[in-house]
Amino acid sequence: MSPEDEGGPPERPDYKVYRSRRGILSGLRKPDLSGLRQKAKPKGGPKPGREPKPGSRAPGAAKPWTPGRVAKWVGLGALAWLLLSFLSFALSAQLQKGKLVDNVGGVLDGNNPFMVAFPQTILVLGTDIRSGQFAGPAEAEPKSCLEEVIGGRPGANSCKNAPFRSDTLMLVRAGGGSFRQLSIPRDTLADVPGLGPQKINSAYASGGAKLAVETVEGLLGLDVDQVAIIDFDGFRRFIDSLGGVEVNLPQAVCSSISGGAFGLDLKKGTHTLNGFQAITLARTRTSGDCNGDGAPDDPGLNDVDRARFQQLIIDGIKGRLTSITRLPFNFIKGPFIGWSAPRAMVSSMGAFMMPQLVLSAAIGGGNSVVLEPAGATPAGNLVISPEDCKKAARKLLGKNPPREPNCPQG
Repeated sequence: MSPEDEGGPPERPDYKVYRSRRGILSGLRKPDLSGLRQKAKPKGGPKPGREPKPGSRAPGAAKPWTPGRVAKWVGLGALAWLLLSFLSFALSAQLQKGKLVDNVGGVLDGNNPFMVAFPQTILVLGTDIRSGQFAGPAEAEPKSCLEEVIGGRPGANSCKNAPFRSDTLMLVRAGGGSFRQLSIPRDTLADVPGLGPQKINSAYASGGAKLAVETVEGLLGLDVDQVAIIDFDGFRRFIDSLGGVEVNLPQAVCSSISGGAFGLDLKKGTHTLNGFQAITLARTRTSGDCNGDGAPDDPGLNDVDRARFQQLIIDGIKGRLTSITRLPFNFIKGPFIGWSAPRAMVSSMGAFMMPQLVLSAAIGGGNSVVLEPAGATPAGNLVISPEDCKKAARKLLGKNPPREPNCPQG
């Protein structure tokens, strides 16, 4: 008869005992059985022998969609959409930076990567090259020519009308709580290094973006930290992605450019312009005949007015991006705006600097200045007085320029 049959204790099983190696820190730890007890507790439901409480969720059942849970997922979705918009912007900016020719970097002074805290001066250039989108039949250039010129070179073998000049010259001071603009008329007389006094827009035709930077630095006695070259077609698409820009014209504008391919007939006051209209306004410096009397509607329209029109467009873009009422539209189209914004220009600012420029524009304030000519030479060069050059540089920088401006007097 076995011990169990007799009611006695069972025989002890025959165990094999193995000795494990002690860990390095095992001697410092105290025995703790609480973790083992916790693991032994049943998971996913009430303990055995207990009924679930009334209204509690059954094991494995889906969580109910409460207002708090809905708000949580909406917030996560919005955050993901904003992140996608930022990544789209950063990638596009870096790709555009790669299109800039290498020799420009040797003359730029933008060594501090933190534009938001430490302001930098950006030279914005717009060339007179014309793509099929913005040209008459005789002006249109092939894509290979466009890439060379917008990349900072004055022209290439594939160009029909090279070399190209800089129609637009604007300095932007961004960062440190400021966002100021200074426009330089294209016919301003300047001392072009190696070429002597001549129209400032010829610097780009002779030496590309590098020589344009050096010429502007000498004219105003300041340092240029970054450069951006406008791509007209990219600029047009960017404005369209914003739903157009709103400008408040101080005068009526009648213009016809590119052999009549584009024209404007706008009254004084506020207008919302699409991409083509904005580019046409930015290129307008002579008046057309919208009245039909055979004479220009505004004979006094000139390059200084065009510089002001360009500043109005920049202010319109800033207004679109920072307006409270535009936030829902900008949020919905965030990734599309983020992708198209950097493609409006080829610049030395990449994925790290370009977002800082946008932030500086959004939070910064300041004035817009146009270099006003004191006279003109017989060749049509606009002469700026040394006093006005220094005054304009001081308004842009918020302080005196580091060097004395060099403004030739003819």
